[in-house]
Amino acid sequence: MGDSDNLRANDVVSFGPFRLFLAERLLEKAGVPLELGSRALEILIALVERAGEVVTHRELISRVWPGVVVEEANVRVHVSGLRKALGDGRDGARYVTNVIGRGYCFVAPVTRPASQRSAPQTQPLVRDRLRQLPALLTRMVGRDETVRAVSALLMTRRFVSIVGPGGMGKTTVAVSIAHALIDHFEGAVFFVDLGALTDPGLVSTAVASALGIMLQAQDPFLGLLAFLGDRRALLVLDNCEHVIDATAALTEPVVSEAPQVHILATSREALRVEGEHVHMLYPLDGPPNHIGLTAAEALAFPAVQLFMERAAASGNRSELSDADAPIVADICRRLDGIALAIELAASRVSSHGIRGTAELLDNRFKLLWQGRRTALPRHQTLNAMLDWSYNLLREGDKLVLRRLSVFVGAFSLKAALSVAGTGPSDAEVTDAVTNLVAKSLISSTTIGESTYYRLLDTTQAYAAGRLTDHGEADDAARRHALYYSSYLRHDEAIQSTFGAHDLSGYAPHIGNVRAALEWAFSNHGDIAIGVELATWAAPLFVGLSLLDECRNWCEQALAGLDDAGRGTKQEMILQETLALSLMFTKGNGDEVRAAIERGLSLAETFEDRDHQLQLLAGLNIFLTRTSDFRDALTVAKRGGAVARAAKNMAGLVMTDWMLGVSHHLVGNQVKAQYHCEAGMAKAVELGQLNTNFFGYDHRIRALVALARALWLRGSSERALRIAQQAIDEAERHDHPVSICISLIYAAPVFLWSGQLERAADLIERLIVHAGRYSLAPYRAVGIALRGQLAVLRDQAEAGLTLLRDALETLHAEQHSILTTVFTSALAEGLWQTGQSDEALLTINGAVARAAICGATFDMAELLRIKGQILAAMPRPDWASAEDCLMQSLAVAREQSALAWELRSATAMARLLSENGQRDRARDTLAPVYHRFTEGFETADLRIARQLIHDLV
Repeated sequence: MGDSDNLRANDVVSFGPFRLFLAERLLEKAGVPLELGSRALEILIALVERAGEVVTHRELISRVWPGVVVEEANVRVHVSGLRKALGDGRDGARYVTNVIGRGYCFVAPVTRPASQRSAPQTQPLVRDRLRQLPALLTRMVGRDETVRAVSALLMTRRFVSIVGPGGMGKTTVAVSIAHALIDHFEGAVFFVDLGALTDPGLVSTAVASALGIMLQAQDPFLGLLAFLGDRRALLVLDNCEHVIDATAALTEPVVSEAPQVHILATSREALRVEGEHVHMLYPLDGPPNHIGLTAAEALAFPAVQLFMERAAASGNRSELSDADAPIVADICRRLDGIALAIELAASRVSSHGIRGTAELLDNRFKLLWQGRRTALPRHQTLNAMLDWSYNLLREGDKLVLRRLSVFVGAFSLKAALSVAGTGPSDAEVTDAVTNLVAKSLISSTTIGESTYYRLLDTTQAYAAGRLTDHGEADDAARRHALYYSSYLRHDEAIQSTFGAHDLSGYAPHIGNVRAALEWAFSNHGDIAIGVELATWAAPLFVGLSLLDECRNWCEQALAGLDDAGRGTKQEMILQETLALSLMFTKGNGDEVRAAIERGLSLAETFEDRDHQLQLLAGLNIFLTRTSDFRDALTVAKRGGAVARAAKNMAGLVMTDWMLGVSHHLVGNQVKAQYHCEAGMAKAVELGQLNTNFFGYDHRIRALVALARALWLRGSSERALRIAQQAIDEAERHDHPVSICISLIYAAPVFLWSGQLERAADLIERLIVHAGRYSLAPYRAVGIALRGQLAVLRDQAEAGLTLLRDALETLHAEQHSILTTVFTSALAEGLWQTGQSDEALLTINGAVARAAICGATFDMAELLRIKGQILAAMPRPDWASAEDCLMQSLAVAREQSALAWELRSATAMARLLSENGQRDRARDTLAPVYHRFTEGFETADLRIARQLIHDLV
């Protein structure tokens, strides 16, 4: 067992290129931390602690899921993920082995260094997350104890809301807590600024975007819950008050359904939901009102500290004197200790001095409060402070601030110049923005390599009111919408073919795009601008996986097209994007095909071959998903002709892959292999190894089609390698749809080869992954595959239930690409359970459906199963059974599907042998077997070899 004996909690152990820090719960490979889920890590620790021993399933479940009832499948999924992270099985490395029927064993040598070292202080994952959190203030004044107290409360109670008036510093405290706890959550701290939202319905989407996940379901909330699951994370939800009902509806079930997720919210009012613990953020303490206050005494209070620090940051070079201390104390008291108000006042000290600032403040509050300041709500107090600060601005700065209030969330300087620049020059607007930043009316931040600006929410609301008062709101909104329409239209990355660029860096713009669209389609907006903006924004929504929103705006834009707009390139783009978003959010309905064909008709009218290729790819996928395989092949051929005419090399690669997939499905396995490999070769020449059209990675589609075609043609060993390659590439790109596709079509290759354990692992990964991203049809396919596997394992009763449930879901989703495969598995299950008549009806239905839709790739299998069912009837129909098997053999030979031919020949040999025709049985099977050149240890070849031996 080696050095794993008597491991202590603070030990560091090594195995292979890995080091495991037990206390820090950190795994390194060659000095680089690996991101590993908490439960997979706990399983690893449990196995390493007992290296060389078998740790049972029950022991692992008890340790990793204490007090929770879970199935062994959960352990299997996490062990699979652990093996993948360790590279188990690659280059001969072995770490975790499965002891069938018992549990798992850690088999690699474990050592404990003589000199234990602690884990690295700064992990790359943590550094990456730090870059995504808002920056810490250089020094936070007066809130250190609050940060400690709320952090402790958050760790014990899990859900804390920091509640207080606007401008009190809630966000500052929340950001500090997020930074303080980032190590505790191993970097899984996510900051969600809800202030950029104008639609409460987008709260779940905003949270999903911050988590970096893509939700394609109609109900993103369910997908979000599924994703969080048992993950350990901290969600910081900032500025909840304007979407409080939607936030409350999200947080309560997250707290109950995701037991390792902690939530920190900031709001002007409590969310008032189960599990919430409210921490009121009170004003900064200031000095009492008494005679003889000294500077030293005043500076002991955080309100005065903040005032003087911000005054110095604004250019004041004077220290606080004893004479001025009571004045500053009075300013802080009269501002109610509100941090933002104090900062705004302090920013004027360099221009007016402490006494002059107090006089300005005093005059302004006399006008507004008339001596009854404490009777006003805190929100009005902050508005009064903003009103005062606004009136201290130069007229040019006032104008710019009002116009910038049209922005929602972050905006660039270029955007500010466009929206605020009618009248003032660019230089004047730039100067005004600089002044407003210095006066804390605008904040600036760096995202990537760009600087963005943002009005604080209270400032934005105040300035927006001023904009309306001046009668400038619609004009500013128009310029705002026109700017984003032009910006999106001329951005090459956004307008290029879907999937050609990563658009995640454009996420800061989405709040403004939404706001502009909402204005344009409102009663006081401009529909023509809305149509333009929706057209150019559609690829951005797709690129950020905001597909429900994309569908909504495309539908509104198409409805808003006038006679002049119909039949234009705008309509073409809108129809194309509508079809893509509908396919993922609404399924494979008639409206999807109608949108594709309308867009394709327009693309052909304009001889726009790029969009023709995009739409033909979409139509091919649609027809494939609805199991219209013959028409899908026709469309793929059309795509090839368009690509050749356009001399579009990427298009030629993509259409070769489309042809490969389509030929595979209609049973042309030689052509399938040819086109898949031809596309791969062209891609290598181009240096372009990934072609994404219409939301799909066509390289992954081609790889799994190639693997399946190779297996059917008898090259099972190469097929298995390519199937694994497809899975690895999809997971490397981390695209949810591509991962599901790779698992759906690669898992059967392992099933066919008799590698049932490996197939089971892939199927469970598919179900978990599809569930996490709310991809209902793909999850249903996973359930069906689980049912098919159960039938193969002689667990027919369980398999039948799974298959029936899955087929019902797939029918509802109109996702019928694998219907015949799963129906044939259903028939086999019925046959195994003695329900011969229903089995025969079921397989007859599958044969008929395959003939109608062109799903002839498995026709030989369907006929083989039918023949075996006929032979196993209470009154066997030997003649009909033999006829079905003869047809199966003929179809397999016609398709060059040697693997199907072997199965049919094996079934025929058994039938003939049972009827006393042993010589004919051997002569039927042996020649087929001897045509194989590899894969002799696969299940089918072992069975055939044994049968040939028995017939000799």
